Amino acid sequence: MACNPFAFIFWGLVLILVSFWVAGFCAMWYIWIYCCSAWISACGEFADILLQGVQFPYYCASKMC
Repeated sequence: MACNPFAFIFWGLVLILVSFWVAGFCAMWYIWIYCCSAWISACGEFADILLQGVQFPYYCASKMC
């Protein structure tokens, strides 16, 4: 599979400019919400969404190639 240089640049910019901010924000809330999911079942679904935000830098890095 050949790498597209435009996709590399686009996802690299998203990685640097957006994804670290999103992951930092989501990580802070994920820790609290995940702890609350032990006794509030509805928090578990929201914690899963926040986990995707924490993993967003990995997604961007994988799309660069």
